[in-house]
Amino acid sequence: MKYYRVQRECQPRLVADDGENAYDLTSAHDGLDSFSALARAADRGNRGLDELASEYTAEADVVEVDGSELGLPVEPPEVWAAGVTYKISEEAREEESDDPDVYMNVYQSERPEVFFKATRSRTVGPGDDVGIRGDSDWDVPEPELGVVLHREEVVGFTIGNDVSSRSIEGENPLYLPQAKTYDRCCSLGPCVASTGSIEDPHDLEMTMTIERDGEILYEESTNTGEMVKTCEQLASYYTRHNAIPETAVLLTGTALVPSSDFTLRPGDDIAIQIEDIGTLENGVTTV
Repeated sequence: MKYYRVQRECQPRLVADDGENAYDLTSAHDGLDSFSALARAADRGNRGLDELASEYTAEADVVEVDGSELGLPVEPPEVWAAGVTYKISEEAREEESDDPDVYMNVYQSERPEVFFKATRSRTVGPGDDVGIRGDSDWDVPEPELGVVLHREEVVGFTIGNDVSSRSIEGENPLYLPQAKTYDRCCSLGPCVASTGSIEDPHDLEMTMTIERDGEILYEESTNTGEMVKTCEQLASYYTRHNAIPETAVLLTGTALVPSSDFTLRPGDDIAIQIEDIGTLENGVTTV
């Protein structure tokens, strides 16, 4: 199933879509108002997410999912990310940096680059604007498959946009936190697709389109099969020796990198589509 968070009548609601109908699970049980609440209940009952959700669909209202109502499908206290997991990402990071060897070493090593990306307050949902820093002159979106974990177990997948300042990171790799973490630096959505609805997370088509004033400036596609490490490997390094929140998101890296002469501008529109999950759309603003 796919799980959406919508805002109706000033109340957040959890909607489950089984491919035929969308069900307002909150109408069947007012305690099921978030993905985390559903995951928590499933964990307590030692059951799968989709199994538990299916039990409530008989009593739930059938609804239409309106894109204007969508919010963050999951609200993790922390979002982390992995870098240099695709060959093109390694090449792009080498291009921007005065110290390119560090990226080659990470790409080839067993230990991945895993870094803190955002808090809930720095993360936006579908339809909201992502941010570019006012002190950066080279900014790019980074479309990524997001792994959703509950109590360290992978329970679903979403789409993430790891917006980044390539000029700041390229100046010095130690500036990575400033290049990655700031207001509106991350977006997630439009839903969480359960693990049961994704046959193989390492074989999903991913497309990113960037428009400016109605003109398409960038449109390219890739496949998550190009990742040099698996979602499980990345999650294992994220969770080891690390007290992660009950519900967390780990972004898995990007293989879609605009050319070095491109930078985001306020008013741009970004659409990221991943097969079997959906499309995450965001505008751009300066922060």
